[in-house]
Amino acid sequence: MYSIFGVSSVSLDWSRRGPPGALGAGRFACGTGPVAWTFCAAGQRTPCLCLKLIQIKQLQLTNYTVKNIIGSKAALSQGGAAKAVKYLEVDEESAGQRLDNFLIRQLKGVPKTYVYRIIRSGEVRVNKGRASADSRVQPGDVVRVPPVRLPERTQDGQAQAATPAREFPALLEDDWLIAVNKPAGVAVHGGSGVSFGVIEQLRRARPQARFLELVHRLDRETSGILLIAKKRSALTTLQDQFRQRETGKTYLALVLGDWPANRKVIDTPLRKFLLPAAGNAEGERRVRTTTKDDPEGMKAVTLVKVAQRVPHPLGDMTLLEVTIKTGRTHQIRVHLASSGHPIAGDEKYGDFARNKALEKAGLKRMFLHAWRLRFTHPSTGETVALEQPLEPALQQFVGNPVA
Repeated sequence: MYSIFGVSSVSLDWSRRGPPGALGAGRFACGTGPVAWTFCAAGQRTPCLCLKLIQIKQLQLTNYTVKNIIGSKAALSQGGAAKAVKYLEVDEESAGQRLDNFLIRQLKGVPKTYVYRIIRSGEVRVNKGRASADSRVQPGDVVRVPPVRLPERTQDGQAQAATPAREFPALLEDDWLIAVNKPAGVAVHGGSGVSFGVIEQLRRARPQARFLELVHRLDRETSGILLIAKKRSALTTLQDQFRQRETGKTYLALVLGDWPANRKVIDTPLRKFLLPAAGNAEGERRVRTTTKDDPEGMKAVTLVKVAQRVPHPLGDMTLLEVTIKTGRTHQIRVHLASSGHPIAGDEKYGDFARNKALEKAGLKRMFLHAWRLRFTHPSTGETVALEQPLEPALQQFVGNPVA
């Protein structure tokens, strides 16, 4: 399928190539019969592509200029050079990786925002089918990668700003893994408008490291314990534990209002959706609760325990210990907000008026912290239990309730 200004769902076929500047000729069929048409890729120094239109499902022609050509075996890249679709077979070494991580390692130098865009658009295929960024590739899978257009260079000939080297406070480090304390406001990886995150900065700080990969993720606004694998075997072992729910993950969350002490389990399914897009931009991804019979609903289980009641001039709040049995995107934030008690400072799912008042009162971030993490060490088999206290500003805000 290809896209022309004003035309969607169009199938094209190469017929011939003309000399530079030549007009291409072809025909297309619509409800009233075949209609002749011509066009030229204006402004291109490369040969114009003469195409034959085989099928069209919707016709609203306002301009005959070619807008974008994707999914073909030859497409124009930056500078007019033709690049072909690639088909990558997943080997044993890459087994179990998320699709986005697999592509990021294969397409070195390509911005992560571009990688996520081609996944979301469906240009990337796994075994001829669409796949999400968080799907796992397996040995023998064939991943279709479209022609890659590199980002425009800046005037000084440099690419996008270099990732700064940065180390993060480590709770534990050995030959197999690192457990770091991720600060709030720092993404775990680049993508979706973020140039770099924890993993890119850590790789830059440790150029000698042969392998550094995220085991799991935390929201950008969330602070706390984050695991990074230093060996492929450690990565697959730890990710298996997360998928099979053999780990223990407990967060501290400050919510608005008095949480009912008898509300201990939330198991409402979750569903991803896109907010309406503004202009040509893609809509922002969000999550909402849904019904148990929703075919696109994802099982999600959250356990809640009251840690402390927090009286406040702006309204009573409750500090919760929240343990998740599933690791869905924004799971804690959506489950708590849907229960009528949003997290203080949550800009996506929270009470925006209260958030502004709380910010003036000293809460400068979302109050969600990855507090405790329990897992089995991938080498020794021993149980590892980590705990990262709240940062001083959050402890002060709630009166130092938790060490």
